[in-house]
Amino acid sequence: PDVIIEAQFDDNDAEHGQDHLQDTLRDDIKKLSLDTGEKGDVHRTKQDDGPKVNDPRLLPDEFLQRTAKVVYILEKKHSRAATGFIKLLADRNSELFKRCAMFSPVDHRVPRVYVPLADCPPDFVTRPEGYSQKLFICRIVDWKEDSNFATGQLSKSLGQAGEIEPETEGILTEYGVDFSDFSPEALECLPQNLPWVISPEELAKRRDLR
Repeated sequence: PDVIIEAQFDDNDAEHGQDHLQDTLRDDIKKLSLDTGEKGDVHRTKQDDGPKVNDPRLLPDEFLQRTAKVVYILEKKHSRAATGFIKLLADRNSELFKRCAMFSPVDHRVPRVYVPLADCPPDFVTRPEGYSQKLFICRIVDWKEDSNFATGQLSKSLGQAGEIEPETEGILTEYGVDFSDFSPEALECLPQNLPWVISPEELAKRRDLR
């Protein structure tokens, strides 16, 4: 903010001329700057109401912002699998165009992924429009720090987008749910004489939560 200094002008100032008056004003401004923390700030805001301490260790906790950094990934929770669509890269003259396609996940929290053309259907390059509504499963292999796109591999073609079965399989795969059939060993553990009911003796030992 502008600071206005009111100086007293008397006959002595007139004798010494205008230069002396300017020197007087300059000295007064320096004094004012020193009194306000050498910044010339006159007004205080709510943010300035905190204690003026040079050493942050002396500040109360309420005035500190705790910071941290990730040092180790203990467990990867995401399955690294995503459902989405494949399309050709925009720059047809690049070397990357000859080797990779772009995978766009349905879930926008997952990055777009470069996938090898070898993983794509054989006729994808000649007629990409035929796969614009086909759902695929892609697994992320790597994601470099200096790249906006991850790299991955296509693992499966699910089918037409919008149909119940492909969409359901894609969701289960993304969340790592094992929806494969039970093995014969697991099925042998079930009662073989059907229909099966719980015996009264067994019911007496159980807590009924039905």
